[in-house]
This record gives sequence, structure tokens and C-alpha cells, in this order.
Amino acid sequence: MGKRHDKGYSHVLKYTSLFGSVQGLIILIGLVRNKAMALLLGAGGMGFNALLMSVQNFAVQCTNLGISFGAVPRLSELYEQGDEERLTYNIKVIRTWSVIAALLGFAFCVIVSPLMNDWSFDWGDHTLHYAFLGFAVAMAAVTGGETAVLKAQRQLGALAKIQLITAVLGVLLSVPIYYFYGQRGVAPAIVLLAFVAMLVTIAYSYRLQRFQLSFQRDCLKEGFDMLKLGVAFVLAAAVGSGAEMFIRSYLNIEGGLGDVGLYNAGYMITITYAGMVFSAMETDYFPRLSGVASDVKATNETVNKQMEVSLLLLSPMLMALMVLLPVLIPLLFSTEFLSVIAMAQVAVLAMYFKVMTLPVAYITLARRRSLAYLLLESSYFVVLVFSVAIGFHYADVYGAGVGIVVAHVFDYLMINLFAYFRYDYRCTWSLMGYAVVQLAIACVAYWVTCNTDGIVYWMIEAALTLVSTAYSLTILYQKTRLWEALKRKFI
Repeated sequence: MGKRHDKGYSHVLKYTSLFGSVQGLIILIGLVRNKAMALLLGAGGMGFNALLMSVQNFAVQCTNLGISFGAVPRLSELYEQGDEERLTYNIKVIRTWSVIAALLGFAFCVIVSPLMNDWSFDWGDHTLHYAFLGFAVAMAAVTGGETAVLKAQRQLGALAKIQLITAVLGVLLSVPIYYFYGQRGVAPAIVLLAFVAMLVTIAYSYRLQRFQLSFQRDCLKEGFDMLKLGVAFVLAAAVGSGAEMFIRSYLNIEGGLGDVGLYNAGYMITITYAGMVFSAMETDYFPRLSGVASDVKATNETVNKQMEVSLLLLSPMLMALMVLLPVLIPLLFSTEFLSVIAMAQVAVLAMYFKVMTLPVAYITLARRRSLAYLLLESSYFVVLVFSVAIGFHYADVYGAGVGIVVAHVFDYLMINLFAYFRYDYRCTWSLMGYAVVQLAIACVAYWVTCNTDGIVYWMIEAALTLVSTAYSLTILYQKTRLWEALKRKFI
């Protein structure tokens, strides 16, 4: 089959677009909630919410035992084999360990709450807020276990519905709380959203397998093997959550909750936006990469195809984001957040490096080099903390955006050099060419944002966005059945 109809490229394009679309809808619903938060709570309230959320995420990553990630392979294998008896037993094991993780999470929050209050605030006593988050952390552990059950049994439709229902209910339930209670309602809203997510998830998963627990020694021992796989992934995520928590705590002490809110808004609208494309990595790309991890040639081909499609899909979106930020920021938040535009625009450049890093980073995980993966991820987060802190010290929130770019450039160089020497990974010249072209267009666009305004700004940026889009579509047209698929869908 010819290059133009390469099935590999078509598969990557199909599933990257599919999962990205679902994630995009969820993000849009979340933006409605963020808009309400911005209007009702202001930058300070959003900063307080971001601070509590970062602590919650850190606690979840430290105590969830990797169940939502590590349990999937074994349950999937049993599901494919049709071994209903062993599948039921292993689901019981997972649910038992999820309850243990929930208890650990709750205890962790209660124990560290005084310490977290001292680290993140230089005014007031917020110990009870952090302790109260223990309920949300416990419920997240249960949700993670049930999510693994649904993933293993290929309930992708149910998972999509759960995410959408949870997102909608999150808006409907949290906004009234913010309206009536202001910042006092932030912690209760977080716990309520965790409860809703757990309730909706178990409503679907219990239909497949009735709820059972067993704290017998053999049952607990059975769970250890499943937990091992997710340890490195979880530890790396815990380091990441800790880094984000530290950054927000530093910004709060060095600046104030308003600065935390501004940073969080800029971070969310750039990093989360790009996550629409990256969401396909764990769901579709990682299993495919794991299947060919021992074959260097096949690994290189899989990584490069994923990277090409992700880069070509994401680049025009990032261009449009950079151009429209002066409109999107006041629209999605409020005029109080106008000062974050410059930070968000420079942070967009970091996503070009992330899309050239993430597919390569998964090689280490696919090879089950858990220690190497943990060290690489930890090195990146250490650099992120220092670069954001230094940037904020010298140039406030804009400097924090520059720090994000610096950290992503470092991560790109570190991950790609490691893969080059350790796994014989080779980036194709064509892929490198696509990256150079799209990054060059983005750098010109960023220069225009800093040096022009008015009609000149919009005309030049519109032209550059069209060039980036046309370039991506041309390459995708050459490598996939994109044009035929669009004609069947719309004509």
C-alpha cells in the first residue's frame, strides 16, 4: 500500500482525534466552571482552589498505590481469555486494595495537614481545609480502582459518559456553592466533586461486577504483583504533583493568592489545552508501543508516527491559541486576568517541545525501566520548580511562563538524548523538518504578539495561522486517508 494510504498514520490520526475530541468537550465544560469561579471568587479564590487541588492531587498520587494504572494489564488479559472466575476474583482483589488506598489517603491528609499549612500559608490557619481534603483523596482512590475495572473490560463508552456526566454535574453543583459561600465553599466543593465522580463511576462498574471485598492474606498478597507495575508511574506523578504544589505554595508566599490564580489560569489554558491531543497517549499509543518495545525498528516507527501526527494536529491549534489569548482570557475568566496573557503566550511555545518529548518518554515506561523513568521525570520537575521560581522572582507571572519554556526545552534534550544512547531511538529527518517549520512559524507569531497591535497584529497572525494549518493538512493528506474521510463525513 502506498505512502499516502499508510494505515499506521490513519490509525494514529483516528484515535488521537477521537480521544482529543472527548477531552476537548470536557475541557469546554470545565471552562464554564472556571469562568464562574473567576467571576464569583476572583483571582484570589481561584488561587486558593488551585492550591488545595494541587495538595489533593499530591496526596492522591502518594497514596493510590498505582491501582488505576497497574491493575489494567492483568485484568485485561483475564478478560481477553474469558476466564470469568479469575477475573471476578482479581476485581475483588483490586477493590480491596482500593479501600486500603482510600484509608491511607485519608490518614495522609490528616497527618500532613499542619505541615502543609505551614508550608503554603503565612497567614491564617488552614489546617482543617487540608485535613478535610482527606475525604476527596479517599474517594479518588475508590474511583481509580473502579476505573481500572472499566478499562480492562473495554468499557470505553461508559468511561466517556462518566467523564462527561461528572463534568456537567461539577458545574451544576459547584457554582451555587461558590455563589453562596465564596472562598469558604472551595474545600467543600472539591470534596463534593470527588463524591460525584465516585458515585457515577461505581454506578457503571457495579453493573459489570457486584461489589466484593476480602482482607484475607492470600487475597492481599495477590494484589502485590498488580501494584508493582504502577509504582514508577505513580511515583513520577507524585513528584509532579509535589512540584506543582511547591510552585503554587512559593507563589502564594512570594506574591499572594492572586498570583497563584493568575499562574494557574495561564497554566491551565496552555497545558490543559494541549492535553486534548496528549490524552490519546496513555489510552491508545502506550499499549501499541508496549507491544513492540523489544523491537528497535518498530519502536522508532511507532514513536515517530505518533509524534508526527500529534505535532501536525497540535501546531495549528497552538497558533490559534496564541493569537486568540487576548480575547479568550477575559472571555473565559474576567478582566482581572488580563495580566496573564503575556505569560500564557510564551508558555504556548513550551507545548511544541512537549509534543516532541512525550512520545519518546513513553519508551522507557514501555521497556519497564521503572527507575530510569522515575529519575528522568524527577529531573524535569526539579528543573521546572527552579526555573519557574527564578522566573517569577525576576519577572513575576510572565517570568514563570518563561520558566515553563526553559523546563520543557531541558526535558526535550534530556529525554531524546537518553533514548538516543540507551534505546537507539532515531528521529526521522522528515519529522525534524516538520518540527523546525512549525516552531519557526510559532516563534515569528510570538514576536508579532510582542511588537504589534491592532489590525496589523490580527492580519499577520491570521496569515501565520493559515500557513501553519495548510502545512499540517498538506502533510497529513500525503500520509493518510484524511481527504477521503472528510469527504465521506461532510459531503
